[in-house]
Amino acid sequence: MSGLRTNSRGDFALRLSDAGKRYVKYEDVPTLVGLAKRVGARSRRGELWAVRHLDFEVAHGETVGIIGRNGAGKTTTLQMLAGVTAPTEGLVAVRGRVSPLIAVGVGFHQELTGRENVYVNGTVLGMTRREIDRLFDDIVAFAELENFIDTPVKFYSSGMLVRLGFSVAIAAHPDVLLVDEVLAVGDLPFQIKCFERIAEIRASGTSVVVVSHNLNAVRHLCSRVMVIDGGVPRFVGSTSEGISAYLEILDERVDDGGLGSSAPVRILNAELLDASGKPTVHLAGGDEATVRVEVEVVRPVQHPYPVFSLAIHTDTGLLLYQEGTFEGLILPDGRHFDAGERVTCDARFDVKLPSGTYTAQASVSWGPGEDTLRKSQVFLFYVDGRNPLLFGVADLGASFDVKAATEIAKE
Repeated sequence: MSGLRTNSRGDFALRLSDAGKRYVKYEDVPTLVGLAKRVGARSRRGELWAVRHLDFEVAHGETVGIIGRNGAGKTTTLQMLAGVTAPTEGLVAVRGRVSPLIAVGVGFHQELTGRENVYVNGTVLGMTRREIDRLFDDIVAFAELENFIDTPVKFYSSGMLVRLGFSVAIAAHPDVLLVDEVLAVGDLPFQIKCFERIAEIRASGTSVVVVSHNLNAVRHLCSRVMVIDGGVPRFVGSTSEGISAYLEILDERVDDGGLGSSAPVRILNAELLDASGKPTVHLAGGDEATVRVEVEVVRPVQHPYPVFSLAIHTDTGLLLYQEGTFEGLILPDGRHFDAGERVTCDARFDVKLPSGTYTAQASVSWGPGEDTLRKSQVFLFYVDGRNPLLFGVADLGASFDVKAATEIAKE
């Protein structure tokens, strides 16, 4: 673990001090008779720590991200900060008005209209009726629900609920804004508008805590992150280092299962290397990277096999690139691969990609068909793009030559 305890600055907006949350679970332990008749079962109490040993502090006007796997304890942490649940141990301190956006539809009464829910939610967040009256038109306009504001919210889509909830939350001028993954439900234009508004309220002094699996959004919004795994913090520090730590957690090595005794080639190891040849999960746009795969030949493989290949996908599963040694390989001295030999293949590529999360996977095959193919584990890696205004699925390296019409006329 690195940098898990922050030094108190005295001007914090929220603080977690060795905080943890424990839940009680009940396990049925059937008796011998109950095993046969399902009668007479006893209940045994057990403990489940959702999070533990959280030490974290957020300053006024700071935006911090919380990232981790599903079930790592991120939402429980936000619930403690929002006051929805109390910590079992340690302390949670929050200064000022808090606006939580923790789950889609939470805080909305399904039978009430959007208009009525604006007043209910605004009041819960500490706004007076006069404040809500004054801000009502702006709330509805930001949520883009002018035509549906008098419709019961039970007829709203999840995206409409998110837009209304976020609009009310930011209108309350909170001192602390807590945002869970709910923004992922909205459409892209609204997400962009939300990120822009978060930047505005952060500049005004509001502290923001963001939970998201969108690492690109976390990178652009947050100056620091806390990485939680298994309910405990694994890293607290800069966003770029935190993203690398998170991807290292996801990139757990797994054995190449299902090889079977008939497979003539076995993958021993595979890793992603940066331009200096060091294992990494964090690459810079434009650099060179290498996927190195080491295999062992269990029994002789005839020419033109085995074949090595590399595939790169976006985090949504879109195939960006795939290529291989489709004519097969022969060792430098002209020998074919013999049983017992170990062979390493380096697949080098230029990281011509915009900022985002990607996956890479190496594979080796010794004949046509899926039954003669073995794949390495999937490598998750994050790219820091060379230009923040670069979007899309590839970096084509365009150059821009801007000239006035008078300059063109003189040429």
